[in-house]
Amino acid sequence: MTSLLKRKQARVDALAESAGTSLAADALRRMLRSPVALLGAFIVLVFLALAVVAPFIAPKDPYQRYPELLEDLRPDFIPGAQPGFLLGGDELGRDFFSRLLVGAQQSLIVGVGATLIGLVLGMIIGGLAGAFGGWVDSWLMRFTDIMLSIPSLLLAISIAALASRGSQTTVIIAVAVTTVPIFARLLRGAMLAQRHSDHVLAATALGVRRRTVVFRHMLPNSLGPVIVQATLTLATAIIEAASLSFLGLGDPDPSRAEWGLMLGNSQRYIDVKPELAFYPAIAIIIVALGFTLLGESLREALDPKNRR
Repeated sequence: MTSLLKRKQARVDALAESAGTSLAADALRRMLRSPVALLGAFIVLVFLALAVVAPFIAPKDPYQRYPELLEDLRPDFIPGAQPGFLLGGDELGRDFFSRLLVGAQQSLIVGVGATLIGLVLGMIIGGLAGAFGGWVDSWLMRFTDIMLSIPSLLLAISIAALASRGSQTTVIIAVAVTTVPIFARLLRGAMLAQRHSDHVLAATALGVRRRTVVFRHMLPNSLGPVIVQATLTLATAIIEAASLSFLGLGDPDPSRAEWGLMLGNSQRYIDVKPELAFYPAIAIIIVALGFTLLGESLREALDPKNRR
């Protein structure tokens, strides 16, 4: 009797384990088992937390010039670490460590702002092309083809150069424009694939209005790849924004604590104090790596072909 009950319980457990799970739950379980995904998520969470609390935990005012640093500041010498200043000063006698912390917030603002603008515009273009098809699809896709034919960094530089005066807003807009065709193409392709799916064909055969089919069936099932791409694009946006600031096409205010701008200002002092370029560059690389690892892991986890 006991052995029979054990066999029944084992059968019940096997059936429970074989029960179907949603794609989202399955993807989350695989990401939690992936060291790469966990590493990327850790880097991203640390960066986000640091960007939020940086102004409150910075030991010094990142925009104030301190006499302790100014008294030893010379054209051929920039003070290094000393009591009260963990990484010493910068070329203007400001606390370099505090500026590095606050720079995380500015870099996040630029990256997220550019990604959100590009995501919204790209979804509008891709959504219209995928929903209507025909001449609407042809015209919009030819427009995105033209944008894709221009290297993204070159396009961002051209847009930033057209501004009468560089600013953080200029950088955000320039980087956002380069991401629009990526999101548009991706959403359009996903919606075209959904158009021929069984549930969309069934809804159309039942006489459901096109608007309802698009917003309740096609669009929600096409957002997965777009969200994953947004994670990857955020890393690219941070790098391109830093590139524009490094080239002098960003905010001309040298007092702003932003990693790309700090990296650009440090090139004149690379022989005097290479740490001024080293630390912002390492910060940009680590953050971009974190978003890339997380995005790639999310893409693999959401791929139905990888389900077990």
